[in-house]
Amino acid sequence: MDAEASELRARLAAEEVAHLLDALLLAAGRFCLGPPRLLTQISLALAALALRAEGGVDGLFARMRHLPDPAVMELLTVLPEEVVQDQSGDTGVDAAARCRFTRELMAHAPAVLEFLLAQSENTAAAADGVPLHERNRRILRCLLSWVRVGCFSEMPAAALAAHPLLTFAFNSLQVSFSFDVAVEVMTELVSHHQDLPQAFLSKMPYIREALLLPALANRSEKTIAGLVCLMSEVGQAAPALVAEGSVQALALADALLRCSLAHFILDSDAQTEKRNAAQEIFSPVFSSLLDALLFRAQIDTDVHGTDGELCIPDGLAQFRMNLEELLVDICLLLGAPAYINKLFSGGWGLASQSIPWKEVEVRMYALSMVADTILQDGSPFDFSIIMHFVNILSSRAHSELNGCLSLVYKSFGDVIGSYSKLLASSQSNIKPLLLFCASGILKSISSNACSLALRKLCEDGSSFMNEPQNLEILFWISEGMDAGNLRIEDEEEIISAITHALCSVLDKELRKSSLARLLCSSYTAVEKLIDIDRDQSLRQNPAAYTEALNLAVHGLYRMGALFGHLATSITSSLIDDDTVLVLLGIFWPLLERLSRSSHMENVSLSAAACRSLSSAIHSCGQHFQILLPKVLECLSTNFLLFQRHDCFLRTAASVIEEFGHKEEYVALCVRTFEALSSAASISTLNSSYTCDQEPDLVEAYANFTSTFIRCCPKEAIVASGSLLELSFQKAAICSTAMHRGAALAAMSYMSCFLDVSLAAALESREHPSDGSPGVVLAQILARCGEGLMSNVLYALLGVSALSRVHKSATILQQLAAVCSLCERTTWKAIISWDSLCRWLQSAVKSMPSEYLRQGEAEMIVPLWLNVLHDAASDYLHSRTGDNVRNNHAYMQGKGGRTLKRIVRDFAESHRNAPMPCPS
Repeated sequence: MDAEASELRARLAAEEVAHLLDALLLAAGRFCLGPPRLLTQISLALAALALRAEGGVDGLFARMRHLPDPAVMELLTVLPEEVVQDQSGDTGVDAAARCRFTRELMAHAPAVLEFLLAQSENTAAAADGVPLHERNRRILRCLLSWVRVGCFSEMPAAALAAHPLLTFAFNSLQVSFSFDVAVEVMTELVSHHQDLPQAFLSKMPYIREALLLPALANRSEKTIAGLVCLMSEVGQAAPALVAEGSVQALALADALLRCSLAHFILDSDAQTEKRNAAQEIFSPVFSSLLDALLFRAQIDTDVHGTDGELCIPDGLAQFRMNLEELLVDICLLLGAPAYINKLFSGGWGLASQSIPWKEVEVRMYALSMVADTILQDGSPFDFSIIMHFVNILSSRAHSELNGCLSLVYKSFGDVIGSYSKLLASSQSNIKPLLLFCASGILKSISSNACSLALRKLCEDGSSFMNEPQNLEILFWISEGMDAGNLRIEDEEEIISAITHALCSVLDKELRKSSLARLLCSSYTAVEKLIDIDRDQSLRQNPAAYTEALNLAVHGLYRMGALFGHLATSITSSLIDDDTVLVLLGIFWPLLERLSRSSHMENVSLSAAACRSLSSAIHSCGQHFQILLPKVLECLSTNFLLFQRHDCFLRTAASVIEEFGHKEEYVALCVRTFEALSSAASISTLNSSYTCDQEPDLVEAYANFTSTFIRCCPKEAIVASGSLLELSFQKAAICSTAMHRGAALAAMSYMSCFLDVSLAAALESREHPSDGSPGVVLAQILARCGEGLMSNVLYALLGVSALSRVHKSATILQQLAAVCSLCERTTWKAIISWDSLCRWLQSAVKSMPSEYLRQGEAEMIVPLWLNVLHDAASDYLHSRTGDNVRNNHAYMQGKGGRTLKRIVRDFAESHRNAPMPCPS
């Protein structure tokens, strides 16, 4: 029809052409919902007439307004194609006519964009019968035609980036029916407008997460291919933006790499020759990309921290963090051998003066980032170049470890830690690697990486560590830590590593003396602090005293790390009793002297001392038994002296947990409980306000009482009845504290108390005897039950109540289970179901009216009692037969679940209630 229209235009007069134009427009309107190709052919004929007539475009647009929208859309889609059509294929139209046509057409571009925008914003069902998804696809096709002729060329960059039609096109990427056309639109826009890639780049993270990753997971080749075209266009249009290394640019590079990986994965069944050929084509591209990324990731030697040390600025650190996945993808694409060769192909000289350390550092960083990938690949790895640099660096004097070299140490430390199993397989590597770690540990920037590397070496190369020269290096490291100003975490890592190495020494006497020497390397700092009490002049020098105190704290943590690591070796019989006794003979006298000194007033020192003591107790076990009276006396005495130091309570709990079950220590445990409870700081825990002032103390005391009632024999429970009752009352009060940790710790103790009470009642349900644990605990519950119920209800009020729902429901269920069980036995005289009813009624009645809604008080009691009855049955069922092995069976029954639901509903409906202070 296009050719026919051209021929007719040449033969017909102007008036006849107008009649033909009207006839074609009429046909377009009539067949707009007919076969798509017919409407397209009619539109092509109309375009051909407009192209060859003076003012044809204006006349066509004047008549177009009477057409249905589908016909207008198709005609607008076809018209711009006459502009971009190859002129050599149409000899009937000269250049002047085509330029006139283009000029007339572009004059109508703003009106066309308005039309398309109106169509895109109309989401209602169309009266013309075209489905919405088809209409959106036609809008995109039309927009694509006009983008190709430059419809946005006069629009400012900012206005273009924010244009609603761009947003429409971008959103259409997420619809499978219109995805391919939307990709074409976005690609054309990016290639035509140089300012647009920057705006588009900001959408890359979203495209990666929302479109690409799901497509990769579903192996959708169509989507992957479309996104590759779009992202490649962005990269080509804005190489400078990509080179800046922004997060968005990294997302773009990562997305392209993932697409390339998908290409290999989707073609995994293809012929090997084809895959190798494709990989050969792509390898130079990704090799160049790796060069660019490494250059961008190099450190800047002009950036220093507040301490004057060279540091990695936040921007570069974030860039490196974002690089990890990219480097892994490049390694997978190139293959591990090619990736390693690329990193080691710097052509560095053997003389240390000519080594470009910035380049070495970034390449070691890139090697450590892909360690898992390279190790899984299993390809041979020549470590000679790494050992070459290790030897150079380990020979440097400490004064030379400044500037760039400290970061080089860090990167090499990461590499050694990552590849330690391979590096430590050769005995000749051990000494230089240990010397390297010893040097790197001394600098704050590299200390963490080198201490972790040392641990990995001692674990993976333990069979070579008993060489005398290697042992001496380890001792040199341990004895020089006081001068290194290291973090406590790094020191603990180092001591654990050396302890592991020494435990593998085969000679028994050498092993014993080596461990003793290691312990003594931390002994000196603590001993110096103790000696200050004899020389008061040092007390008068705050700087010197603070330094001595700090060194002692570090020494105590190192001792604790040694004992902590010994636990496994003692359990597996690698360490004999003689060695343990020798170590305790060094450790305990020192700690006992320290505990009697005035320095224990310092919170950090007392915490370090307690930490090391707890580690020694857990590791040495039975060997500590003879020292128990002294240990518990020290803890009790120090807590009474320094009552805000909760570490003494926590360590006492560790002792009770380890030895409290032994009957010979009943009296000792009870005396300790009594001494700790007599402290004024514990006595004052009689209001939620006080608990909020000392949350750590509340947690520590609740933890101690929980451990006591759970671990100590029956005789201890009977002997400490009054202490348990007092602690239970305090726990009920503390459960209403605003501090979440303190309240939950108090609730955990109450739950533990109720669990032990139920177990005692089940054990002697028929014949309770006065003075038995069950009777003592039941009597405590009988006296404290009302306060418990009241405080649990108050704990469920306010904004912090939801975090206590589970604990509160558990406590109520356990209390109901105890009352239900006692109701059926001779225990009824002490506590019964009626007791629970009275407590609940009294608790609800005593609540101020402003805390409850109208009529809620009358509804709560019968509803809760009914649910508590069912929940109690669930709990009792969980404590019988095989159900005992399932600790959470009580919550799996219908009664338990219903109780938790109504407790949650109560808490949610009273979140805005004022926080009360129950008496």
